[in-house]
Amino acid sequence: MDNKEVAAVLEEISALLELKGENPFKCRAYANAARTIAGLSTQVSTLVKTGQLVEIKGIGEGLSEKITELVTRGQLPYYEELKKSFPAGVQDMLRVQGLGPKRVKVLYEELGIKTLPALETACRKNRLLGLAGFGTKMQENILNGLQYLKRHQDHFLYDQAFEEAQAIATALKQHPDVIRLIVAGSLRRHKEIIKDIDLVVSARRTEGVMETFSRLPDVEAVAAKGDTKSSVALRSGIRVDLRVVNDKEFPYALHYFTGSAEHNTALRSRAKTFNYKLNEYGLFRGDRLIPCTDEAEIFKALKLAYIPPELREDQGEIEAAERGTLPRLIEDGDIRGVFHVHSTWSDGKAPLKDMIEMATRLGFEYVGISDHSKSAAYAGGLKDDQVKQQQKELDQLQRQFPQITILKGIESDILTDGALDYPERILAGFDFVIASIHSRFTMSETEMTKRVITAIKNKHTTMFGHPTGRLLLEREGYQVNIPEVLKVAADHGVVVELNANPHRFDLDWRWGQLAKKLGVKISINPDAHSTEGLKDVRYGVGIARKAWFTASDVINTLPVAKMVKFLQARKLR
Repeated sequence: MDNKEVAAVLEEISALLELKGENPFKCRAYANAARTIAGLSTQVSTLVKTGQLVEIKGIGEGLSEKITELVTRGQLPYYEELKKSFPAGVQDMLRVQGLGPKRVKVLYEELGIKTLPALETACRKNRLLGLAGFGTKMQENILNGLQYLKRHQDHFLYDQAFEEAQAIATALKQHPDVIRLIVAGSLRRHKEIIKDIDLVVSARRTEGVMETFSRLPDVEAVAAKGDTKSSVALRSGIRVDLRVVNDKEFPYALHYFTGSAEHNTALRSRAKTFNYKLNEYGLFRGDRLIPCTDEAEIFKALKLAYIPPELREDQGEIEAAERGTLPRLIEDGDIRGVFHVHSTWSDGKAPLKDMIEMATRLGFEYVGISDHSKSAAYAGGLKDDQVKQQQKELDQLQRQFPQITILKGIESDILTDGALDYPERILAGFDFVIASIHSRFTMSETEMTKRVITAIKNKHTTMFGHPTGRLLLEREGYQVNIPEVLKVAADHGVVVELNANPHRFDLDWRWGQLAKKLGVKISINPDAHSTEGLKDVRYGVGIARKAWFTASDVINTLPVAKMVKFLQARKLR
């Protein structure tokens, strides 16, 4: 089991213990252990083998024994027994936004609600209103959360699907009959959430490839197996479709199965204007195949520049390719530094030294430390006196790591009235300030927009963080007028964050072209709470490409000297 799988089990144990009414310290111990394991840069299986697991802070002997059993055996009887304590539907209720273990416990014990459908019925019949702490607004929020779950059922976060796809692709590429293999579909287009994984392969013979695919270690069930297409379900629940074609057909199949459906429809219509027919088998004039060795030649035959996969959503990319005005999209190598980095000073999993050391190893020229501000008490936000203490430590670390520039920042909560955390004298001492919403999500759009705009106009605000506060597959963002926010950000020279954490991907890519038009500068930030989290920047680059952003649209492509100059100019305005 990898770190994510182990952390997920520990997280669920914590919730189940809370449902049972166990000692809060015991519940918290499992929750803390889950966060610790998720943030480790070393695989927990390695720590188990070397006997170092018990040395990890927060993981005592008892927890170490259970984690060891889980990793070595692939299961944990203690966990299985806990799950039997409640109907499966009760655990499903924990996925509803706003329903923590305490509230689920009340619903189960006082109303006998055991399933999501029963919960929905109870809400629609106003049965929750008689319970302490369950008012009309809470009932409405639960209904909204249930609808959100329905819409995104059987969807997965990008990073999970990406990692599963890469493991399958790596295994299949070893097969001697495989000629070319590319992960296609929504993963290749870098959609923010993924329903299934599509793989396109060209092969000399298909039988052996299909057999290998169906017998991969993570395959739980084979839904279909044929000469050209097979479908399997992985242990994670993700469905994987494999298409195998001959190498002559590969470019056409790759284009078709990359999608999107809307882009493919538009391109087929264009092909017809040239008296061509385009499908997954080829580009034809009558019955004659127009030979293309790759996708670029398909676009060229249709008098178009090559359209990168991320842009294939039928949102103007074909017209831009015809005019020759497609942008040179940002690439991973363009990123020179990162902002929005947390440490153990607030709710991060690693100390400052480890975060800075990892940023150095990743080749960044600068790293912007920005722990939570004091109003984020839930995240251990820095009190006024702790700000100076942290900055003193950062000065010491700068001397220890001269090869990287350490920038002193804060993720300041935007208070209800739009003010930033901390008095003027403290805000003035930061190199940069990321202003973010972490509370009162239920404000009306008008109220929230006013709150955000007030913060953006604050002279100390450098960036506006995760602009809608959404958590993909968990909760909708708060209501806010994004076009108005982008306009004000442009007017005041405030950078807007593209949060690269796969749980967020916020700013949504669909606002990219408007942001470009208004001249808003973007910062691709990892929102890193662990050393591994720093690597999430790569996912953010994919979303930035989808948003049509170039390197010049993104400020953290600036070299360190220009970045320092940019931040100094912001402070002097």
